[in-house]
Amino acid sequence: MSKTLIRGAKVLGGDPQDVLINGGTVAAVGTGLSAEGAGPAGEAQEVTVVEAHGKVLLPGLVDLHTHLREPGREDSETVLTGTRAAASGGYTAVFAMANTFPVADTAGVVEQVWRLGREHGYCDVRPVGAVTVGLEGSTLAELGAMHESAAGVTVFSDDGKCVHDAVIMRRALEYVKAFDGVVAQHAQEPRLTEGAQMNEGVVSAELGLGGWPAVAEESIIARDVLLAEHVGSRVHICHLSTAGSVEIVRWAKSRGIDVTAEVTPHHLLLTDELVRSYNPVYKVNPPLRTERDVHALREALADGTIDIVATDHAPHPHEDKDCEWAAAAMGMVGLETALSVVQETMVDTGLLDWAGVADRMSFAPARIGRAEGHGRPVSAGEPANLMLVDTAYRGSVDPAGFASRSRNTPYEGRELPGRVTHTWLRGTATLIDGKLT
Repeated sequence: MSKTLIRGAKVLGGDPQDVLINGGTVAAVGTGLSAEGAGPAGEAQEVTVVEAHGKVLLPGLVDLHTHLREPGREDSETVLTGTRAAASGGYTAVFAMANTFPVADTAGVVEQVWRLGREHGYCDVRPVGAVTVGLEGSTLAELGAMHESAAGVTVFSDDGKCVHDAVIMRRALEYVKAFDGVVAQHAQEPRLTEGAQMNEGVVSAELGLGGWPAVAEESIIARDVLLAEHVGSRVHICHLSTAGSVEIVRWAKSRGIDVTAEVTPHHLLLTDELVRSYNPVYKVNPPLRTERDVHALREALADGTIDIVATDHAPHPHEDKDCEWAAAAMGMVGLETALSVVQETMVDTGLLDWAGVADRMSFAPARIGRAEGHGRPVSAGEPANLMLVDTAYRGSVDPAGFASRSRNTPYEGRELPGRVTHTWLRGTATLIDGKLT
């Protein structure tokens, strides 16, 4: 067993404190701590001291929406490279989406992903099970078997596709209620988005690109919160992106409906004006929206209408993005830049403090996904899943240095604040001074 003493860190952005890690647990939090005496009498222990003065210490981040691509698209990402990217971004747990090849719609596939996560060890991997067989939307997948498997699946989603059939969605909500699961809906009415290439609005009209109307998202959210109320189950809204969606979720919560929602970092910062460049790096599902939507999302995240930030980390090989707009794949990588974008859009603007960031990026996603041992307070006796960020740092994003196998970031060359310097998974350092162990 080893000990780590983190000196002078601003825990959740508060006054400087020392944090002592002993093995996989936080042993003490206070001022003037010493590493002496933390282990059994007479036992020699290695002591690592981390000088963290001026840096912010947070619980390890939890991403409820990550695409790790394995099995089937290892040219884009693997569980190993994706979890290395996660550790680089301060994450200690990620939920791996089901749109792999084969689809994660059986106990066997989710267990494969879960075991790969355990084998590589950079962060915990919690597989997300598909709602329907093959993501086809017609037959419920083996929800109970996936939950009872070694992977212990609690979150189910056809992300990438919408569970568009209301009867199937109702049945899924009823099924997961039996074991306190949650259905995470990709809200996209398929008929309203046929041929869509970007947000429907002034820019799409000027560019002549197929428009993706806000109502395609909002209509599904409205339907699903009513279904969740009807059956008394939990529903989670993936990558909410419009001001109208915010109002529907706010209304649903006011009625006591058990709905939670996420926003991605890129929807907090970027707008559809960037599509004027025709650079496919800005092509994403749901599409980048307007400045009005961006501000509505920020306010909703600040007031708790939107519960969490989730990356929707969507890696693609170079050839799937280095092509004409219409042929390009949708999606952006985000694990390694998420906290920086949240600092720029939410902390540096005064909308959230660091305790609020800890809630939206650790406590709440762990609670929604039932990720035991994650999203815990930084206090004695708790698992040592922690991360340290240098909030004073500013630098340009260079995807060449990413741990992810893919480079499709919309922030290349853009200056962003904050740099994750250390990550600990159950007391073991996965990132030290910005370098993976």
